[in-house]
This record gives sequence, C-alpha cells and structure tokens, in this order.
Amino acid sequence: MDNAKQQVVLVTGGSRGLGLAIVESLAKAGYSVVAAARSCTPELEQLMSGSGHVAYEPLDLVDRRTLHEWSKNFVEKHGAPYALINNAAIAHDGVLGTMHESQIEEVIAVNVTATLLLTKYISRSMLRNRIGRIVNVSSIIASTGFNGLSVYAASKAALNGFTKSLSRELGKVNITVNAVAPGYMETNMSAGINNTQLDQVRRRSALKRLAKTSEVASTVKYLLSDEAAAITGAILTIDAGNTA
Repeated sequence: MDNAKQQVVLVTGGSRGLGLAIVESLAKAGYSVVAAARSCTPELEQLMSGSGHVAYEPLDLVDRRTLHEWSKNFVEKHGAPYALINNAAIAHDGVLGTMHESQIEEVIAVNVTATLLLTKYISRSMLRNRIGRIVNVSSIIASTGFNGLSVYAASKAALNGFTKSLSRELGKVNITVNAVAPGYMETNMSAGINNTQLDQVRRRSALKRLAKTSEVASTVKYLLSDEAAAITGAILTIDAGNTA
C-alpha cells in the first residue's frame, strides 16, 4: 500500500489483545507502528523482532499529568504521526451499587479523560501537516448495555460522542475521526465473561460466532487508507451480527 510508506501510527494498548492485532495488521501494510503500553509483552517483543516496522514506547494513561510531555517527546523521536489509534482501555466488572469509587474514577480517567488529552496533544502535529486519521476503539456495549459493565459502557458512549464532535472540528484540515465498535472477542477483556454467556452471544449473533481481533484490525486498517478518505464521524460495528 503506497500511502503507508514511512507513515507513523501510534496505537495505545498495543501490547496485547486487539491492540496487538492492530499493530500487526498495520505493520504488515507498511506503516511504521509504535505500540504504546504500560509494559512490553513477549508477544509484542516477538512482533518487533520479526518486523522493522514496529517499535514500543512505555505509556501509562493513569498518570495523565505526563501526557503533554510524553506527546512532545513522541513527535520529536518518531515524527508527526499520520494516525492515532485510541485502543487502550480498562474495565472493572461489577454492579454500580457495590463498585468502589476509585474503580469508577479509574475507568473514566483512562478510557475518557486520558484518551481525550492524548488526542489533544497528538492531533496538534496532525494539524500542522493538515492530514491525519484518528480511530477510537469503542464497543457495542456503549449502545446495547451489559450487566455489570455500566461504567465501562458510559466510558465508551463518551468516546462515541467525542468521535462525532471531533470529526467536525478536524474535518476542515483533512483529519478524519472515526470509531470502531467491536462485539465480543476472544481477548483478555472478555476473559471475565463465562463460557455460558459467550455461548449465548454466539447463538444470538447472525454469523453464530464471535468477531475476531484480526477482523476489527482490518477495519482500522481500512479507515487509515486512501479509500476511506470520505468516512468521518462514523461508528463502525464489527460484531458478527450480534446487534443485527
């Protein structure tokens, strides 16, 4: 893909699960991908050793006071990114009435506040270049709901509203802002869902299966391509027909 040559993409939460699948997909397409995460996993290290297109940068979104300086250092080291993939997120499973306030605050701090701040600082370099792609990883739970995930659902619904409004702010400088809303996948995030519930999800889905991380990753890759230049402010659902 010619437009991918030497273009830098920052993927938060890029060391495992969906984030790692996105990093791998974009690296194969020729992008220079920087995976940002709290720690580097063996899976990411293996990907880095087999590809000259993947790098790792430590990033802890919990400490949002560091995000301005971190973003500045990132641009100085890697150059202005062509794309930002806001994938990093946390979830605390539990009913709202018994969830500790610190857990509520942590989910909102990472999934919403830190994500908005990182986008603020990283998008500045995109503004100077007058080109860019921002993709926020949302979830079908933002619109369907799920028992025990009300705070997580609220954080992802916030990202949906953020996506639509920011697309209007940045559209005039040729920066698109979209979201992907995956359904249930085989990742660490869904490890807390028991097999009976996952079987129910499979039976409910039009395709009678779960979505694959590779399928969500390929959608992100499409949104970065020239072919998707007219798509902005959209929330693309990839859930094997679970919400059909």
